[in-house]
Amino acid sequence: MELRTLRYFVAVAEERHVGRAAARLHMSQPPLSRAIQRLEADLGAALFDRSPTGVTLTPAGAVLLDEARVLLDHAERIRERVAGTATLTVGILGDSTDPHATRLANAYRARHPGVGVRIRDADLADPTCGLRAGLVDVALTRAPFDETGLTVRHLRADPVGAVLRTDDPLAGRDSLTLADLAGRRWFQFPSGTDPVWQAYWNGGEPREGPVVRVVQECLQAVLWNATVGMTPLGHDLPENLTAVPVTDMAPSRVVAAWKDGDANPLIRSFARIATAAYR
Repeated sequence: MELRTLRYFVAVAEERHVGRAAARLHMSQPPLSRAIQRLEADLGAALFDRSPTGVTLTPAGAVLLDEARVLLDHAERIRERVAGTATLTVGILGDSTDPHATRLANAYRARHPGVGVRIRDADLADPTCGLRAGLVDVALTRAPFDETGLTVRHLRADPVGAVLRTDDPLAGRDSLTLADLAGRRWFQFPSGTDPVWQAYWNGGEPREGPVVRVVQECLQAVLWNATVGMTPLGHDLPENLTAVPVTDMAPSRVVAAWKDGDANPLIRSFARIATAAYR
């Protein structure tokens, strides 16, 4: 199994169409189709369900997509290290317009102008932003989550509010408690999500509601289905949505996290600069 073939597979999986994937890869469609067929033969499993309108992943294909992304990311990091380029991969879960994050980026670049910083934008299913999978060196994220095997540096605490439609009966309140939201449908994260993280955003109670992976999906669930969303206060929301403070929910903590024992000096410097930037 070659890395090139895995790149082909990932392109088809992400585009959900062989023709679009071929265009993205700057190649013709027939050799791409043959490469995918050889990969399926090598693995002894169908990776795609094919239809006239495109392709969808089979269960085996979904497994391979996760693994292929990890392998390709590792291969890229190896290439950069062998080439002698100092790099730091930062996983980010949060608001990219946060002025503290912008201050951190500027300060880190000023301190390490020769370091290439790669950013991996994470979804809500993994609060460690790929840290445990080895996809990033350090995560700029939100707690709480399972901190086993990780070093976590607290940067800031933000109060949390319930995201509601503006025509929701509770939307006009100055504040809410979790009891006010009892019995309401909330969002859920995908199966396998860190239970500490899931429990926090569900207010410590089992909830029912739509499964979301990214912030926009959560906001759309509120807009279309009148579910309860949760957000750190101070974030801009789409029209027809509002956030009401929840007074008995612990603040959402912005943190930097990395693997215990990682002696990479670029990570230690990141933590120091982040601590100063978030004061």
